[in-house]
Amino acid sequence: MQTLRDDTFQTITSLMREQAGLHFTDSKKPLVSSRLGPRLQHLGVASFEDYVGMIMAPAEGGDGDNGSELQVAIDLLTTNETYFFREPAHYELIENEVKRDKPKTLSVWSAAASYGDEAYSLAMLFADLQKQGRLGDQWSLLGTDISDRVLRGAVQGVYPQDRLRAVTPERLHRYCWHGEGAAEGLVQITPKLRERVRFGRLNLCHPIEDLGPFDIVLLRNVLIYFDAATKREVVDRVLTQLKPGGLFFIGTAEGRVACNTPLQPLAPGAFRKLAT
Repeated sequence: MQTLRDDTFQTITSLMREQAGLHFTDSKKPLVSSRLGPRLQHLGVASFEDYVGMIMAPAEGGDGDNGSELQVAIDLLTTNETYFFREPAHYELIENEVKRDKPKTLSVWSAAASYGDEAYSLAMLFADLQKQGRLGDQWSLLGTDISDRVLRGAVQGVYPQDRLRAVTPERLHRYCWHGEGAAEGLVQITPKLRERVRFGRLNLCHPIEDLGPFDIVLLRNVLIYFDAATKREVVDRVLTQLKPGGLFFIGTAEGRVACNTPLQPLAPGAFRKLAT
């Protein structure tokens, strides 16, 4: 395993901050080394210094970060565990809100969608509520992420069975295909449900064009990668796309949300945007 020098670590973390807003303290040096080290071995790169040269090189076709080795490094440093119906209290809150209001339309943004577990969990919930007559058929879901690689996986909607451990048997039957033979142990979301979810690449640290307005926005388990100032900027930027009165979610373990946008706390990690 190659050694990650302190100065090279600082170069990598500075680049991650500049390009993606990611914040890594000195204590994260072992994590950066363990996440990127196998990539160096796979590429046959002799040192982290040589790898820095690779990730700083322009991507083929002149695209500065999309599809380049820099994007691969960002993917490796931001991948975290995800699974269906993670933090179930949030889904229960959303379900209760929809049942109470019985909206004809509903627009939802999963702003750090990763592999799509969150977006498809919501799609299952909304499809059930529509079937029950609690929600109109004009509901839509948008999932965005900085990583092209995870978004490609989200579009395909194929997951290890364990990632759906919190999905009820009824929903597994209605909304999933189960692999056989070489695909045993894998599950694919049915096309009818996949077509209800759109995915697209978005860097939350860059200006956001008009995506909304949305009734619900989820920004869960991504703020941990940002420093305090960037967290505030990202949250306020994302909240411009949420309707007044809309629901906003962060990870329950991410602490108190810091932003200039007025929010009403509802539960751990759950807020309502107040009118200004």
